[in-house]
Amino acid sequence: MTPLVLLVMSASPAWKTAPMPGPMPPPASSARVAVNGVTLFVATYGEGEPLLLLHGGGGNGEHFANQVEAFAAKHQVHVVDSRGHGRSTMDARPLSYALMADDVAALMEHLRLPSAAIVGWSDGGAVGLELAVRYPTRVRKLVVVAQNATLAGGKRAGPGETFRTYDARCAADAARLSATPKAYQALQQALRPMWRTQPDFTDAQLARITAPTLLVDGDHDEIVRREHLEHVASTIPGARLVIIPDASHFVLFQQPAAFNRVVLGFLEGS
Repeated sequence: MTPLVLLVMSASPAWKTAPMPGPMPPPASSARVAVNGVTLFVATYGEGEPLLLLHGGGGNGEHFANQVEAFAAKHQVHVVDSRGHGRSTMDARPLSYALMADDVAALMEHLRLPSAAIVGWSDGGAVGLELAVRYPTRVRKLVVVAQNATLAGGKRAGPGETFRTYDARCAADAARLSATPKAYQALQQALRPMWRTQPDFTDAQLARITAPTLLVDGDHDEIVRREHLEHVASTIPGARLVIIPDASHFVLFQQPAAFNRVVLGFLEGS
């Protein structure tokens, strides 16, 4: 059975809060790159082994503000806005995790990155799984954060106040970052059909993943079942699962120091 690694419990009930990250530090460079019929925004920080950060549904790359400086100390970090999110554009094709993975693979080709470590949170984790399944040579290491691999891995309970806070931040970010009026409403309309049918990875697909894989979640995730993550970790060869206490689906916001330590330890091979 895949072991669970528990970190020291903090005193405050952080999992009940949604402390949204502050502003991003200035990047070394940024660009809008035309790939796969859309334009993706990417900001780059630091030097070293390449690392791509993929954000959650409705969000944008700035939601990694608590991570980017720590990660960029030892990695060349590329923070990507997914199609239709943040500063990136969207075309008429239905959204899917496979399509967004195609976008990332094309972006990596443009950036001349034969492979990279991938850290994906929530929807970004599903995109990371797509990359590992369909573009195995592109993924050096994979970190999937708070993301189920099938719809059966989700919880039926309502998301609650933390998600309402997150949604409000996403709407404000879209109004600030996107050049398209009412961008967030259009994005939500495009995301809902995808969320009703995806992700839908089979055990056979997961078993073919060759990249070293780490699954991370909070012990109070509102929408992902822990027993499902245990199954996914046991199905992906050699995968590990880390559960961080006093954290929910928003573990990277609520426990950034613990989250960063776990991810960097995995990326650096410990």
